[in-house]
Amino acid sequence: MPALVLASASPRRRELIARLGIVPARVTAADIDETALKGELPRDYAMRMAREKAAAAADPPAFVLAGDTVVAVGRRILPKAEDEETARRCLALISGRRHRVLSAIALRAPDGTVRERLSETQVRFKRLSEEEIAAYVAGGEWHGKAGGYAIQGAAEGLIAWIAGSHSGVVGLPLHETRALLKAAGFAIP
Repeated sequence: MPALVLASASPRRRELIARLGIVPARVTAADIDETALKGELPRDYAMRMAREKAAAAADPPAFVLAGDTVVAVGRRILPKAEDEETARRCLALISGRRHRVLSAIALRAPDGTVRERLSETQVRFKRLSEEEIAAYVAGGEWHGKAGGYAIQGAAEGLIAWIAGSHSGVVGLPLHETRALLKAAGFAIP
């Protein structure tokens, strides 16, 4: 059975795939340009990123699994928060309103064929006060996270409801990943 390469440096994706009983033979961060194309819709962007990451980490004798998670409000793709101001702006925008988390995965098989899936989850934060936003930002969990939050941390206590895949919001939709691997012939424990 060919090995599995995880095309992601995300510790969350490694933790999630381990829940399926899979330990990747190798973890390779795909170094690609993650700039959205002009007019590109969030769903299309997420799928393109997953495909490009899988292609960038291609290893012909192995399966390569790549993913991308996008937080969107309408047609607007929220950035990965790299500074406190961006995190504050993202949290203020999603405060009290519904947003989508699109988690795309692409699996490149040893023969070069690519299978892909998309998980779409609706999330609604409670209406956040300035104090709640400031406290969340002070905690630092937002750093490098799409939309400025990590659902697996303190933000979970600020979420009024979620419809869809919790693991998809974290970064790897497990149901879709398992189905994709099985369909490609990868042995799942």
